[in-house]
Formats: sequence, C-alpha cells, structure tokens
Amino acid sequence: MDSRAGGGSRTVRGRANPPGRTKPQSTQESKAESKPESRQAAQNRQAANGRPLRIILVDDHEMVLEGLKALLARFRGRVRIVAQSVSADAAEPMVAALDPDLVVSDVRLRGSVSGLDLCRRLVETTPGRRVVLLSAYDDEQYLFQALRAGAAGYLLKSIDREELVRMLERAARGETVVDPSMAGRAVASAARLQAGEFWPGAHLGLSQRESEVLGFLVAGLSNRAIAGKLVLGEETVKTHVRSIFRKLSVNDRAGAVAVALREGIFR
Repeated sequence: MDSRAGGGSRTVRGRANPPGRTKPQSTQESKAESKPESRQAAQNRQAANGRPLRIILVDDHEMVLEGLKALLARFRGRVRIVAQSVSADAAEPMVAALDPDLVVSDVRLRGSVSGLDLCRRLVETTPGRRVVLLSAYDDEQYLFQALRAGAAGYLLKSIDREELVRMLERAARGETVVDPSMAGRAVASAARLQAGEFWPGAHLGLSQRESEVLGFLVAGLSNRAIAGKLVLGEETVKTHVRSIFRKLSVNDRAGAVAVALREGIFR
C-alpha cells in the first residue's frame, strides 16, 4: 500500500535548497542591483514613464516668472513647476532640497550672482545637474558663455511655447539645446572662433568695440581719454564700460582689469 497522501506521484529534479536558504543570485544580477542609478539614467527612466519634468524657475522679475508659469500651465502633463526664485542665492538651497529635473534661469539676475554664476555653481556642486539659461539676448557670445558655464542649453524668451517645452524635454534627457533662431549663427561663429578670427575677449561675450574699450581700461585710461582715442562720446564709452562689467560679472574697473589679465585677453 502506497503511504503517500493523494496517491499521486511526484518527480523531484535536482536537489532542493536546504531550509532557510534561497537560491543565490548570479554575479551579474548582484552587481546590477548594487550599482547606483546615475542622475541622467533616472531622468531618462522617469521621462519614459511619462512623469512630468520637475522644474525650478529663476528670474529676478516676478512678472516674467508668472508669465512663464502661465505659458507652461497648458503642458501640465509634461512639465511641472515645483518652485520659483527671484535670486540665485535663494535658488541654490531650493535646488538642493527639491532636486529638480531641470533648472531654468535667466542669464542676468540682480545682485552679485548672475544666472551664469548660478549655473556654474549648480553644476560644480552636483555633476549632472541640468540647467537651461533663458535670455532676451540674441547674442551667440552669451551662448558660448552659457556653454562654458556648463549649461544644458540656451534659449530665447521669444521662443514658441510648444518649442520651449520640447527643448526642455530634450535638455532633461541629456541633450544640449540651442534656440532654433540662433543655431546656424552659433555654428558659424564657433567655426570663426576656432579659426582665430575673433577679437580678444570675444569668447567672454565682448563685442569688438567693448574689447577695444577694455584694452584702454587695462592701460589705465579714463572714460574721457578713451572717448578721445576712439572718437566717441563720453556717454557712449560709459555705456560700453557698463556692458563690459555686466558681461564679465564684475562691479568696477579693477574687477574688469583683473578678469582681462587672468584670461590673458591683454598683457
């Protein structure tokens, strides 16, 4: 008489694991599970899952921030504004706390820290941080400065809203994006810069006239003396000097001269 309950027969293939032990994972599986996911891989996965991009906006004009929020409100399924700031100093702790997919900042911000500075700090603090600079300046030299600061893109505030969202999505996926209206000129300027056809300081965003004015600042000339050298009005020279300060992110002549010497623009 068969002593097995149910009267059926069972065939056991292989050796069963002892009680309390589980089948060991393969070496490759263990490594795959233990390897941390990179920031970019996580963002790509989240984008593939259809989660809206989490964005922090930075602009020193409240009206601009509200306008951007209203513009992006139609795309709630694709982008979500998680915070906004009117200064770089306030934005940094926000970014650290919320860890957004993308930071979208104006190039020029009030105070001592510009959008370019903010971008540089965020990228240095967290490698892989994605920052897109949004600007009213249709100037490829600003674009080059943005890329040197580690930006994931440079877009103009006049961009079409649907195009803006597409560009932000591409930037979050790891691409470097440039406003469509600037792309062709930027490539041509880059080629000229590579060929050495630009004036000193062009790589820092200075125009040819601003480069000339900076050279006279390094030589110690006053605004009146520079106006005489270049046959310009003194007010025009002052306008150029203010633009130089803004582009070099300095507050005075000494700062501009220091940058010029440090960058090897003039010796």
